[in-house]
This record gives sequence, C-alpha cells and structure tokens, in this order.
Amino acid sequence: MLILSEVLIQNHQLESYSDLIDLIQKKAVEGEMFFDIDIKPPFPDTPDEWETDLEAKFTSPLE
Repeated sequence: MLILSEVLIQNHQLESYSDLIDLIQKKAVEGEMFFDIDIKPPFPDTPDEWETDLEAKFTSPLE
C-alpha cells in the first residue's frame, strides 16, 4: 500500500506537487494497487482539489 505521508517522508527530493504527481504515477505503473491519502502535500503549488487530483493520477497514471 502506498501511503502519502510515507512517500513524502521517504522522498525528500520532491520539490513540488508536480514532482509528487510524477512519483505517484510511477508507483502506480510499477504495480501499487492501493493508495492512502492521509495528509495534505506541503507544496505551495498544491491545488485546491488535491485529493481528487491525486486519486485520479494514481488510478489513471498514463492519462
């Protein structure tokens, strides 16, 4: 299971919401099947609808 807080803790190199999206999509393509969105990403470019956006990017990583 991919847990957002753990992703952020383990990947200090992430500098933006866009970087986070790239990583989430990569994990989905690699076979992660479940995603727990437990905290808000701390980036200034995080959109208002971030939860819906993250879920969509995880469930449809190639779009």
